[in-house]
Amino acid sequence: MRSYLPFLLALFVIAAILRADFAFVVAYVFFAVYLLSRLWLRRVAKNVRVRRRFTPRAFYGDEVKVEVQIENAGRLPIPWLAVHESLSVELTAPPFRRQVFSLGSHERRHFNYDLHCRKRGYYPLGPLTASTGDLLGIEDRDLGQFAPDYLIVYPRTVPLERLGLPTRSPLVALPARSPLFEDPARVTGVRDYQWGDSQRRIHWTATASAGRLLVKQYQPSIARETLICLDLNEDSYDLRHRFDAAELAIVVAASVARHIVVRERLPAGLATEALDARTGAQMRFFLPPRRERAQLMDVLEVLARAQMAPATPFPETLRRESVRLTWGATLAVVTGRVSEDLFDSLAYLRRTGFAVALILVQPGQLSAELQKRAGLLDMPIHRLWRERDLEQWQ
Repeated sequence: MRSYLPFLLALFVIAAILRADFAFVVAYVFFAVYLLSRLWLRRVAKNVRVRRRFTPRAFYGDEVKVEVQIENAGRLPIPWLAVHESLSVELTAPPFRRQVFSLGSHERRHFNYDLHCRKRGYYPLGPLTASTGDLLGIEDRDLGQFAPDYLIVYPRTVPLERLGLPTRSPLVALPARSPLFEDPARVTGVRDYQWGDSQRRIHWTATASAGRLLVKQYQPSIARETLICLDLNEDSYDLRHRFDAAELAIVVAASVARHIVVRERLPAGLATEALDARTGAQMRFFLPPRRERAQLMDVLEVLARAQMAPATPFPETLRRESVRLTWGATLAVVTGRVSEDLFDSLAYLRRTGFAVALILVQPGQLSAELQKRAGLLDMPIHRLWRERDLEQWQ
């Protein structure tokens, strides 16, 4: 901000020494203009309002249109207003938008831009900085920063041909060849009542229509309740390809969750420890398995915000989160490195009644001893190096 006070004081001194009325008039005029400019800018600075309109959640590859509305909520016009919108370089290039315009009393201006969601994440739109001034250039004023809004970009998901995760649960959900377990929520037909049938199986509506006792026939099935355990500990991935491997692990977790919830219509959950991009703090995320579409969106949102960071050793995380699950649940373990401690934890989980599938992302060489242990545990191991490997999941 420029200061014209020394100039005005010097003008008054000169006018007093010369006793020139014209100099006094000029000094008074300059002082009045200077004072009016400061009061004007102070008033209009309180009346600038900024709003953004956009879809706050997007999928990988989407294009998001953002409309920024800037309003002068006061009665005094704003001679000029310069705004600068800061954006993430992952969403747009160049990563900023600039506009200069004037605003009349209660006038609104709009400007639009497009965001290209090329990478999953939690992105701020803004902050927007603004500055203004008077027409004579006597004073400029920085209006500060207006709070940003946030956009969540969900991670990419890859269609899976066949998942083939194991299960050890006697609950119901998946069709099975053996009628050992039946799903009381899935009625496939009726049959005549036989001695020993429970009264709970009687189909009263069909019995009234047929005039004889009929009982419900249920679909034989077994269940699979899956918890996706994602390892985002930076020590679990090779240093040379750490970032790419962790991003692929997130794509794997998102694709598995989508396949289970959407294609198989089965419960899926997520457990991971990571840096939360929204809070900037280390977080333990646990979403218990559920089958609703809203559950999938919750999983994708966590995967959008999660960032790789130093964390609790992954075997400890597996043991800690497994106590929250029901007996027979399936654990889909996604990591980039296999160790003796990890196999000990997986063996412990198998002994306590869980089914385990190990998904290795860009792994190193698996020793013959560990391969033998995996065979003894009857534990499937999937190795993935690229996203297209997911499309041929076997």
